[in-house]
Amino acid sequence: MEAEAAKYIGAGIACLALAGAGIGIGLIFSSYLQGALRNPSAAQAQFPNLLLGFALAEATGLFGLLVALILLFVV
Repeated sequence: MEAEAAKYIGAGIACLALAGAGIGIGLIFSSYLQGALRNPSAAQAQFPNLLLGFALAEATGLFGLLVALILLFVV
């Protein structure tokens, strides 16, 4: 296998983190909505946790994208 082909395969595998981030964000928001509909009085107290979970899931996806871009353009 040539190095160029391995670079593209590695970048594609690194992009799988974006799919995981999308699934994670969907699960975070669906869980928040389920909890807020079951107990509306506790929804405001859980909103900071929602934002923290969203930020951490999105950061994971962005790190994967960064690794893919580094593999494509730097290495």
